[in-house]
Amino acid sequence: MTGRARARTRARARGQETGPPGVVRSREAVAAAAVPSESELFGRGRQKCTPGAAAQEAVQHISVGFQRVKLGERGGRRGDFHDAGVNTRQAMEHVKDSKTGTTGSAIQLTANYMRIISRPQWALYQYHVDFKPPMEARRLRSALLFQHEETLGSARSFDGAVLFLPHKLPNKETVLHSETRHGEKVQITVTLTNELPPTSPVCLQFYNIIFRRILRMLNMQQIGRNYYSPNDPLNIPQHRLTIWPGFSTAILQYEKSIMLNTDVSHKVLRSETVLDLMLNLRHKCGDQRFAEACAKELIGVVVLTKYNNKTYRIDDIAWDHTPTNTFKRGDAEVSFKEYYKTQYSLDITDSNQALLVSHVKRMGPPGAAPPGPAMLIPEFCYLTGMTDKMRADYNIMKDLATHTRLDPERRQGRLNRFISNINDNADAQAELNTWGLGFENQLLTLSGRVLPGERISQGSRMFEYNPWQADWSREMRGVPLISSPALTTWLLLYTRRNTNEAQALLQGLHKVTGPLGIHMDRPVMIEYEDHQESLLRALQHNVGPQVQMVVVVLPSNRKDKYDSIKKYLCVDCPTPSQCVLSRTLSKPQTIMTVATKIALQMSCKMGGELWSVEIPLKTLMIVGIDCYHDTSCGKRSIGALVASLNQGMTRWYSKCVLQDRGQEIMDGLKMALIGALKDYLKFNDCLPSRIIIYRDGVGDGMLQSVVNYEVPQIMESISSMGQDYMPKLTVVVVKKRINSRFFTQINGKVTNPPPGTVIDVEVTRPEWYDFYIVSQAVRQGSVSPTHYNVVYDTSGLKPDHLQRLTYKLCHMYYNWQGVVRVPAPCQYAHKLAFLVGQSIHKVPSVHLDDYLFYL
Repeated sequence: MTGRARARTRARARGQETGPPGVVRSREAVAAAAVPSESELFGRGRQKCTPGAAAQEAVQHISVGFQRVKLGERGGRRGDFHDAGVNTRQAMEHVKDSKTGTTGSAIQLTANYMRIISRPQWALYQYHVDFKPPMEARRLRSALLFQHEETLGSARSFDGAVLFLPHKLPNKETVLHSETRHGEKVQITVTLTNELPPTSPVCLQFYNIIFRRILRMLNMQQIGRNYYSPNDPLNIPQHRLTIWPGFSTAILQYEKSIMLNTDVSHKVLRSETVLDLMLNLRHKCGDQRFAEACAKELIGVVVLTKYNNKTYRIDDIAWDHTPTNTFKRGDAEVSFKEYYKTQYSLDITDSNQALLVSHVKRMGPPGAAPPGPAMLIPEFCYLTGMTDKMRADYNIMKDLATHTRLDPERRQGRLNRFISNINDNADAQAELNTWGLGFENQLLTLSGRVLPGERISQGSRMFEYNPWQADWSREMRGVPLISSPALTTWLLLYTRRNTNEAQALLQGLHKVTGPLGIHMDRPVMIEYEDHQESLLRALQHNVGPQVQMVVVVLPSNRKDKYDSIKKYLCVDCPTPSQCVLSRTLSKPQTIMTVATKIALQMSCKMGGELWSVEIPLKTLMIVGIDCYHDTSCGKRSIGALVASLNQGMTRWYSKCVLQDRGQEIMDGLKMALIGALKDYLKFNDCLPSRIIIYRDGVGDGMLQSVVNYEVPQIMESISSMGQDYMPKLTVVVVKKRINSRFFTQINGKVTNPPPGTVIDVEVTRPEWYDFYIVSQAVRQGSVSPTHYNVVYDTSGLKPDHLQRLTYKLCHMYYNWQGVVRVPAPCQYAHKLAFLVGQSIHKVPSVHLDDYLFYL
């Protein structure tokens, strides 16, 4: 779990005000209910009743959760299938026949895809399967259903709810009767829901179900979306961590064929249960602070239950529930202790442990009550991911990286072994033959193109950089910047024990600013005491309208101090600011490098222009949009929009909007786009004739929303500038979280493709105008490409030109002297949304709109 994801989940849990654990209310009840007082709320830091006091409502209503939801089911369908029906290419005349470019030198690549070379040519019949009483364990559901092989036949595919058969049953509804090992009678109703020809898109879902069965035959177990090998663990005993190696897989229709995309995945598990952690916390904190400490440590954490290999996020702790509590299952009352014994043959040893609450997201049929929470036993929940303390430990991260950060040769080798395992497994081959499915036994080979390197323009100089390293930090040393405001009035705040570090920074800045063309006078030095109130007081007494920049040397990376600085200087008293940790300044051998980076950041935060690349299109505005979900303040979303203001893409307009949950992100960003257009008009005395919008932060299944809702909103914003104003518009969805990987061979060795590699054949989708670019270089592991999907385009730009422009923009991120993974405005928008969501929680002052104050 990444630091960013953990921050999101912790924040999400903090803002989640739930009723008593286990209470399930229908949508109507929730709408009609009065807002509860704080004493009635449960959640992080809000437990008001004594642990163990049972909530009557919880006991009455907990059974609804079990009736509505199979225990342990989470999440919906794969988002890829939602997006599969979105056909955007047909509306763009200029790419209907071809969407491939020609610029650059050809390169032979290998990709982590395998073609399907044979598939069923007969109709498939889809059935819904219902169990009465409900059976929560998928393995048990399968076993009960497959007792009726004489009725269903041997060729069948069942994922726990949907059954596929190659033949039609005599009746539309078939009722079967089975019995569990414990003698419980179960009625199974099999209802025909669909008849699928071989060309049906639903067949892709069926192929994925078949392939998941193949993975289970290889003794792999599903956790979340992916499959892992618990029998082949990688142990790191010195850190009490275990890594399960595994694979992500998806079968989809690509440009010319249906292919399986598979990539290496890893699940990091800790060898302690939640109960172990709770017992340790009780020992450390005592009974008085135990509940508060548990809430702080556990809420927002993701756990794994090995009895069904599913992951859950802990949303609350039901202090008034223990394993001896009962709930209604079918017509009978059953305790959690009995339930786990009959369903999973598990014995609960501690009958006094409080239960964990996880709010299940899967929704039922339209109009039905929402599902209840899953109640989890701490004894059976294993902690996953890593704590902040672990992430800060260099040795842990280094040891983890040796197993998880695979270089191209090791990654490709593991994928090839995976293919061999499938080919060598008799059961897997028999299953594939039963359904007429066949895969190529090698990874896909295809052609890509390497775009030429860009020339960097800095001041009066132009220079080239090593295209394989995609970095020009050495080349730019001693070269004056394009422009930099003179820094005459600024403050440097530090604590007494960091006096030496503050002086070292000052000397370093004095040495590096001259050659960079930055005029910097001596600052006002202010010493503050090492606590938050003293720091805030120092800012309030010294920062006025004449101050251009505030630099703060922080003794530690405590978030509350950083947040208070940013909140005050971004909202209350808008002034560009720069925070630097004292330990960053404590190494004399790196002080010049650090001082150079800080000088560059200070310059561009005040409106300086560092470098540029040639952008041939005139009167062009580039816009980047990203969002961040700040659930610490009532589940709000933060949308950030960053737009270019000049020809060289060196000045930017930045705007942030805070929105309530459920609101579309473009509702607030409409006004931000209008603000950007007005600012562009002020800078250039004309409006842009061409606007290209890069939309980041679009998850699986959200593409239809972008096309149907966001694009019309964007067009509405543009038309508000005047009825006769009709610029050419391009909207590109940028996606970083993808499983595609590309490799090449250089001097007989498998390696990453060079920066600037473009892929627009074979692995793209026929219904989309899309392409991949590998823009960045990595020193360790395999490089991750970025996927670009043009969902709207009236510009008529050739694919070549759009690909080149996109790559050029990856050179324009001023916080890194090199090529980054996404176009600069996307990265700027991400930084702005993240700062507001993590630290400020308010809209920054309008006085900062024209500055990159968030870098």
